Amino acid sequence: MPADDSEDPNAERQYHIEVGPEDVASSVLLPGNPERVGKITGFWDESEEKGHHREYRTLTGRYDEVPISVTSTGIGGPSAAIAVEELARVGADTFIRVGSCGAIQEGMAVGDLVITTGAVRQEGTSDEYVREDYPASADYEVVCALVAAAERLGYDYHTGITMSADSFYAGQGRPGFEGFEAAGSDDLVEDLREANVKNIEMEAGAILTIANVYGLRAGAICSVYANRITGEFRTEGEHRASETASLAVKLLARMDEVKAEAGAERWHAGLSLD
Repeated sequence: MPADDSEDPNAERQYHIEVGPEDVASSVLLPGNPERVGKITGFWDESEEKGHHREYRTLTGRYDEVPISVTSTGIGGPSAAIAVEELARVGADTFIRVGSCGAIQEGMAVGDLVITTGAVRQEGTSDEYVREDYPASADYEVVCALVAAAERLGYDYHTGITMSADSFYAGQGRPGFEGFEAAGSDDLVEDLREANVKNIEMEAGAILTIANVYGLRAGAICSVYANRITGEFRTEGEHRASETASLAVKLLARMDEVKAEAGAERWHAGLSLD
């Protein structure tokens, strides 16, 4: 078999996402839906498609003169893990999931943003990497950048713990085909609510865990499409999540500049972003 067709994970051009080291910036936004890629790059100064294979569509460009990439991951932890693995292999070191979610606390309106500080690992992908009691925590620089971006843009947001599931229906307490109910589904949302979990989605747990294992920066921001408590549902707010994540990449670049100027290893509140 020719080398270019190999599944060798160390090959320069990656097997699933079909990009190489010169194709992506160090910071990559990770929406699930390939159709969201164009909506994200609409906020950028410029962009160019670098790869499109299966669910993985990658564009690279600039946002306010800062290099930035976006790669769609498809739905769920397994495909998101592949994206992080292969993007890291070609030089990316910062990842921000840009998605949608269901809110499970009152006072979280459809269209609001949820910035994940950590995730309940109900998905199974991260279990393939590390023991089940290892935390799926967001990098605090990424969290700070997302919060600062949302504040600057004037968007309503919430911060807190996300639950990442492996299924949209049974795993999130919804009825399956012909009304099937998974064991424990009656109490799932209420139990999470009482534990102050803010939202449910399907990728953050895997992305955060893998990034931490590899010493990379990662975070997540989702727009609320549904509130599971009030029953409200609308596909609203993805443009806010997209713009906030893009601005966060710019702020992270500034954080890195400030750290270098101050000789600091990590950004902290005593270092200005101005």
